[in-house]
Amino acid sequence: MTTFRDGLLAGKVAFVAGGTSGINLGIAKRFAELGAKVAVVGRDAEKAARAAGEIGADALGLSADVRDYAAIRSALEQTAGDFGPLDIVVAGAAGNFLAPALGMSANAFKTVVDIDLLGTFNTLRACHDLLNRPGASLIAITAGQADQAMAL
Repeated sequence: MTTFRDGLLAGKVAFVAGGTSGINLGIAKRFAELGAKVAVVGRDAEKAARAAGEIGADALGLSADVRDYAAIRSALEQTAGDFGPLDIVVAGAAGNFLAPALGMSANAFKTVVDIDLLGTFNTLRACHDLLNRPGASLIAITAGQADQAMAL
């Protein structure tokens, strides 16, 4: 038994920011299994190409840093140019340092905020006019720890 019917996303185009690893790569693979053309985006061009290769024929691996609005906008435009109008955008890029709060430098903390918060904002803002139509979907994935206290 499957959760989704075969071909559910046939003819759809998905863009997954942060799609080169982790849960976002899993999401991108599932979108492709359901028939979507998928662009995975990350900072590392080689990693993006590998992820697209894992996904298959209708996948595109793009290098862009979500902290850079122009780079994300360009990746979105390239996806639409190569695959057609966007139907799904996932803003899921994340940066993490496994350390207690007091163990992080101010620069490390800023990096996490810039990727997780500014990167999500940039992705949402950059895709708006490309995705603003009936039936399109925007998925923002944020930290699961947002509602959990952390010892300093």
